[in-house]
Amino acid sequence: MQLEFLGNGGSGGGGCPTLLASDTGAYVVQGWETDDPSIVEIPHLLLGFAKPNTYVGATMTDTGRGTFTLAGRPIIDRETLDQLDLAPGETAIEVPMCERKFYGAPAGR
Repeated sequence: MQLEFLGNGGSGGGGCPTLLASDTGAYVVQGWETDDPSIVEIPHLLLGFAKPNTYVGATMTDTGRGTFTLAGRPIIDRETLDQLDLAPGETAIEVPMCERKFYGAPAGR
């Protein structure tokens, strides 16, 4: 899987939570580890790096402290892991990249 860097933030130094796009049409989300290897925690700001007209198609839970937890497929293959700058306490998951569609008229019309 080849990855395209989209943006990062949320911690000082290298190995920040990061959003990447894969050549398979999915997102790879690098975030802080949780008790479940299929769930990562990321800062809210990370979702702002999604590709235009797409969104991260994963169940998210707002932690109430400026972060979300989200679930996906854990990244375990060495080729993909070698493309990431994982800091201690970080891991990565793959989640769907969904097309954003607008239905209806703008508000106020």
